[in-house]
Amino acid sequence: MITYIILGILILLFFASIKVLPEYQRLVVLRLGRALPQAKGPGLVIVIPIIDTPIRVDLRERIMEIPKQTCITRDNAPISIDFLIYLQIVDPLASVVNVQNVFQATEGLATTTLRAVIGDIALDDVLSKRDEINQKLRIKLDEVTHRWGVQVNAVEIKEILPPAEVQESMTKQMAAERNRRAMVTEAEGTKQAQILRAEGEKTARILRAEAKKESLILQAEAQRQAQLLAAEGYAVALQKISEAARALDQNTLILQYMETLKNIAQSTSTKWILPVEVTGLAQQVGTLLQNQVNKH
Repeated sequence: MITYIILGILILLFFASIKVLPEYQRLVVLRLGRALPQAKGPGLVIVIPIIDTPIRVDLRERIMEIPKQTCITRDNAPISIDFLIYLQIVDPLASVVNVQNVFQATEGLATTTLRAVIGDIALDDVLSKRDEINQKLRIKLDEVTHRWGVQVNAVEIKEILPPAEVQESMTKQMAAERNRRAMVTEAEGTKQAQILRAEGEKTARILRAEAKKESLILQAEAQRQAQLLAAEGYAVALQKISEAARALDQNTLILQYMETLKNIAQSTSTKWILPVEVTGLAQQVGTLLQNQVNKH
């Protein structure tokens, strides 16, 4: 009976000495109270029951949420800030040996560091320089947590709540800024409209002037063509008259003169103006008649 009991105890101790660790865990072993120089794992790890005290350490990155903290800025403005810390254990042995509770210590350090950082910054900078504040917090936290085997990878501020009067002032400022932008946009639009209208009127005047110019040019060209045609017609007429005049003999001219005198005699005018000398004309008529008699 005692043999079975002893055998059972040995079996239990054997299974208790076997530890299987996943990839993201390490085992810190305290042998008779003294820590072994290296953490064990991952995989199969053998410990000595009763003599060894195993402590599992998770190496995965962890998110720690710091609740809202009231801080005083450099210009004595109270604000509430909450933020997140992304941290990871990189030295399992230091995280067990150098600090009692690494995550509780990191949280307490984060709250005090936040107040120290915000106390050196004015309210306007706190509201507008989140990235700079995040970087400062990360560096200051990592300087302390490094000796605990913890690496702070990032710090992100979630929300910053200024006092109510500051929020009201910010709201008024934002409204005034929006009104200013609207007025600037409206003025810019009016300016552009006036510019476009002026350019349109200028273009219209240019087009009207060009059209008037083209019209005048066409009119002048038409008049020139008409004058050329008239001059050509007048020249042709003069040429025809000249040719006809050269074809007439003296007798025909005398008969024409006589016909003209006949028409003048039939008019009601009391004064006659003859284009030739009457005596010369009479002599020419007499000569013409004498020639006709001789022919017969």
